[in-house]
Amino acid sequence: MLLTDLPLHSTSAVLPDLEGRLSPTSCQHLRTWLRYLSCGRLIENEIRSRLRREFNTTLPRYEVMAQLEQFPHGIKMSDLSRHMMVTNGNITGIADQLIKDGLVQRIKLPSDRRSSILKLTKKGLQQLHAISAAHNEWVCDVFGKLSDTHLNAMMSSLDELKKHSLDFTQAIY
Repeated sequence: MLLTDLPLHSTSAVLPDLEGRLSPTSCQHLRTWLRYLSCGRLIENEIRSRLRREFNTTLPRYEVMAQLEQFPHGIKMSDLSRHMMVTNGNITGIADQLIKDGLVQRIKLPSDRRSSILKLTKKGLQQLHAISAAHNEWVCDVFGKLSDTHLNAMMSSLDELKKHSLDFTQAIY
């Protein structure tokens, strides 16, 4: 199901969600978490579908290319995986496909033969810009229906959530 397949007048009660399994007495924290995940997955699934349909690519490929744009001189694969918060194995598989398609180049480091850096090619940069323009439009389509007041409130709430999430994860490790 795509976001565009849903009726314009849908209420949260008829939208697909992860909250349906909860009992009415479930805590608000869990309800909020599952609502957050539901919203993110709905939007992400629509973006994934459009990336496949319009650009014959995947979200992970786009995300790697978008990260690489931030490092025009290249970045070590291990550093890229840390930036993206994924494993080195995830980056390696995606990088291999992007290299095969001529969108990314892998450069061995003379100082460390086991390490290499990844860098967007000119073709990769051109494709990234085309995808990014469409991606930005898609996201604006979703969030553009919200008022500035709602967007500001969401950003403030998400800022707090991020702060507390970082505190939580740092306390565990």
